[in-house]
Amino acid sequence: MTIPTNLRILIVLALWAGLFTGCGFRRKKYENPIDKDTQQPDKVLFDKAVRDIEKGRYEVARLTLNTLMNTYDTSEYMAKAKLAIADSWMREGGSHGLAQAEAEYKDFILFYPTMEEAAEAQEKVCMIHVRQMEKPDRDNNHALRAEDECRNLLLQFPNSRFAPRVQQLLRNVQEVIAEGEFRRGEFYFKKGSFPSAANRLEAMANHYPLYSQADAAWWMTGESYGKLGPRFQAQAVQAYQRIVRDYPLSPWVDRAKERLKEMEKDIPEPDPVAVARMKYEKENYVKPGLLSPFWGMFRKSPDMRAAAKSGNPAMGPLRPSIPVSVPSADTAAAGAGATAEVTVDTIGAATSELDRKPDARLGAQGSAGGASGETAGPAATESGAKAETPQAAAPQSNKKQKKEKTPKPPKAKTK
Repeated sequence: MTIPTNLRILIVLALWAGLFTGCGFRRKKYENPIDKDTQQPDKVLFDKAVRDIEKGRYEVARLTLNTLMNTYDTSEYMAKAKLAIADSWMREGGSHGLAQAEAEYKDFILFYPTMEEAAEAQEKVCMIHVRQMEKPDRDNNHALRAEDECRNLLLQFPNSRFAPRVQQLLRNVQEVIAEGEFRRGEFYFKKGSFPSAANRLEAMANHYPLYSQADAAWWMTGESYGKLGPRFQAQAVQAYQRIVRDYPLSPWVDRAKERLKEMEKDIPEPDPVAVARMKYEKENYVKPGLLSPFWGMFRKSPDMRAAAKSGNPAMGPLRPSIPVSVPSADTAAAGAGATAEVTVDTIGAATSELDRKPDARLGAQGSAGGASGETAGPAATESGAKAETPQAAAPQSNKKQKKEKTPKPPKAKTK
């Protein structure tokens, strides 16, 4: 059996590709090289470490960079060397490598906060946690850490070239966090625990208005408050009005208007800024592929395609709130009739008899002192007489005692 020529060529190319890939010929160019052409020994060491990083020899590169930093402690490449060590850990990956990379990037920001690379280091710290994020129904620790780190970059380096990209990353991360809160609130809503559902959904929708399902969250919030009775009608009306005003292109708008008509409340006009924002989001929505639902079961990272592409993300963490079914401290104090007010009164002239009359305790102490001397004699004689009576009674009691006869043992009967 002969193999066609074209098939032979494909097999040879595949073997060569595998050989080059396995032997480390596939190189990823380093992002922060030094373009200065010089033969200084510290520059030579740095270039050697960069080549090792590009070829995947991260341990060798870190040893070379540490040699540079320890030998040439006044080198102009000291900051670049420290950043390259962090980059080597970042490229190595793994939970241990990413943790080491985060620590190195934090040290770089601490020692060189005014350098342009400080913003890049903070952006990579944000990416470390973004890469480790899990789905919304799982542990959101890395999502919360990513939100904090991205927010820190926007606050510390607002004019850096990384700010627009990190702003979009922050919107993506907040989409995942809001999705987790939405699922928990939806669970309480379907279960019938309306105070818990209203508490979670309202807090989430208020804090993350750019969330892709914020309109559905407001709808369930209004329905939850409606189930709690007429006492919470104002909160339900506010939720329905938020849908009509802030999400005018939402599929829940018609239902919200019907609820407002039933309650005879005002229907607000849609916000033109919200209309433009929702149109932009609809035009830039990335549709999932045909096999995305299938591969999503095997994917660890969350799906962030539905995240907003415009708008300012929330610049603070989500704070837990108290459900409406739990009475507040002010309400409990008002119901019990208690008050927290403090008043001060001036004491005037003495009007009570206790203040006008002399102290009766002083007279009682004087009379008690005179009477104690008179009663001392009779008390002593009585005590002496009582002391004699036991001695006189002792012989009489001895005379009355009789000797008890000890019983004799019975005699044995003889046959």
